[in-house]
Amino acid sequence: MSERLSGSVALVTGSSSGIGEATALALAEEGASVALVARRADRLENLAEKIRAMGRKALVIPADITEEAQAREAVERTVAEFGLLDILVNNAGVMLLGPVENADVAEWERMVQVNVMGLLYCAKAALPHLLRAAEEGPRRVADLVNVSSVAGRVARPGSAVYNATKHGVGAFSEALRQEIADRRVRVSLVEPGVVATELVSHNAPEIIAESRKRFTGVVPLESADLADAIAYVVTRRANVSVNEIMVRPTAAA
Repeated sequence: MSERLSGSVALVTGSSSGIGEATALALAEEGASVALVARRADRLENLAEKIRAMGRKALVIPADITEEAQAREAVERTVAEFGLLDILVNNAGVMLLGPVENADVAEWERMVQVNVMGLLYCAKAALPHLLRAAEEGPRRVADLVNVSSVAGRVARPGSAVYNATKHGVGAFSEALRQEIADRRVRVSLVEPGVVATELVSHNAPEIIAESRKRFTGVVPLESADLADAIAYVVTRRANVSVNEIMVRPTAAA
């Protein structure tokens, strides 16, 4: 295993499945201790066992990051346990699709709470620790990685509010990057195309069918592909900042 993140501590939200789970494993393989944050404690425990089997440290933190106090507590528990936080991966997200007309407003609220507010809560809580790690930590640089989507670049019918949340993540990331670039905290935006995760499964059957039809003939990305991209971002030399990285399936238009 590589040791490029030896001595580093990462917190990964939404780490109970998909991209978050794969990212936690990838960062552990690089030598990081990892705090695992999501609502499904049983899945986090299973993941922690895998990480500990590598000889790395893992901390299980069941939390709902849409509650500001829980997001803040997750960060504080991480620092209390490991003494440091120099990588935050804001991965938690939901995608609830459908036309605006006759939409369930509760689904809009859920997406805004998870995709935007949860990300903001975690970023705000982590920022003082990331800034301190950039000054005092083993790498003399820190990373805040926000997982967005191609939907944050391209708006399509049937995904208006999801588009809005992901465009918002992109705008926030760029503004924050400019605010703290000279303090050696790198803010990076990772934008996946279609990935073989459970993300689309939370939608109505007809929407799932339409999504499958749209990507007929396209081999989707695997979670490990995005984890590899995130690991690439956070293992660059301290003077290199990867501001944005878009990863699409090869055959996607």
